[in-house]
Amino acid sequence: MDLLPLVVTSGWASGVNSYLVVLVLGVAGRLGVDGVPVVLTRTDVLVVAGVLYGMEFVADKIPYVDSSWDAISTAIRPTVGAVIALMLTGDADTLQQATYAVLGGGTALASHTVKASIRLAVNTSPEPVTNTAASVLEDLTVVGVLLLAVAHPWLALTVCLVLLVAGVTLVVFLVRRIRRGWRRWQGRSTEPDDGRVASEAGPL
Repeated sequence: MDLLPLVVTSGWASGVNSYLVVLVLGVAGRLGVDGVPVVLTRTDVLVVAGVLYGMEFVADKIPYVDSSWDAISTAIRPTVGAVIALMLTGDADTLQQATYAVLGGGTALASHTVKASIRLAVNTSPEPVTNTAASVLEDLTVVGVLLLAVAHPWLALTVCLVLLVAGVTLVVFLVRRIRRGWRRWQGRSTEPDDGRVASEAGPL
């Protein structure tokens, strides 16, 4: 597998769901796919990744709980992207390893920011169906992109870049809704409490 597209692809996917990336790559390595770091194929690593993915699978589908999970994952997902990129470099020299680690971590941070922003905007919707659908679509996309990277790495790289640009564009359009959702998530209301105002004013 080509190193550059795999680093970017795994970095982008790690920003969306890092535990699923470890799980998919580990299973692919177990099935004989070349280029997957041996450590990812270890049973203990796969078990831990599976348990953490199960936790994220549930949390990611509950409105506002998913945003809390995203906030916690702000440090985790880019770190996983950087570590996977570092492991993929193998016997590369120190400068190349550092470059790929920054590239993998930076791509993960970018896709994580897009994901977290879009999900925060989705949380402003009163119904939970959109939230669940978005979570399932993200997981399917991560798996699809990683499998594509194994067979056609440069095509997978192109898909990731298109998804990243499309995500950033969507965030720009949703910025107002994102701010409203962020304020709601923080427990601050942007509208006056009419009932409280009426009670303070007293009867006319």
